[in-house]
Amino acid sequence: MTQCAVAGRVVCFVVFCAMFAMSVHGQPRFKNWDTLKNQRHGFSIGYPNDVFEQKLPPTTDEGGIFFSKDGKAKLLVGAFANEGGNSLTDYREFLLTEHYAGAIIDYAPLRKRWFVLSGIRNDEMFYERVSFTCGGKLINSWAMLYPVAERKMYDRVVEAVARKYTPGEGQTGTCD
Repeated sequence: MTQCAVAGRVVCFVVFCAMFAMSVHGQPRFKNWDTLKNQRHGFSIGYPNDVFEQKLPPTTDEGGIFFSKDGKAKLLVGAFANEGGNSLTDYREFLLTEHYAGAIIDYAPLRKRWFVLSGIRNDEMFYERVSFTCGGKLINSWAMLYPVAERKMYDRVVEAVARKYTPGEGQTGTCD
């Protein structure tokens, strides 16, 4: 192997190591997690308790609201019976027109049993994940709302929370 080839490999290795170090160290680490497990509907969601806290006790057994320590961001989670028998696409359209009218949607995958709506409305980012379980009889949802100015950090929180969310299927997991 020539000296140029060896030098090229060394440079590539150094660049790779530097990029890896920046990606690992450039992201916030969330060390302390709490998990909300909903007994009634069976969903669970993990959230970093160094970012969010439940300032008020829940008023129902359908979910909860968590606030960032500075009060600028919210994490909402819950589930409820689909009493109207809405389809997934009908419920998605309802959210788009009633909750996110005028928003700029930048991420909106739609699958067989779930969808995400994410974007910007006014100066606020939103990410909402909705899952239909129990043959569409139960609607599970979590949403995070946060300032656009803090998007870089909260986008990482969204990614981390998404990995720690499991939609529910009733108290016993059998759509009871």
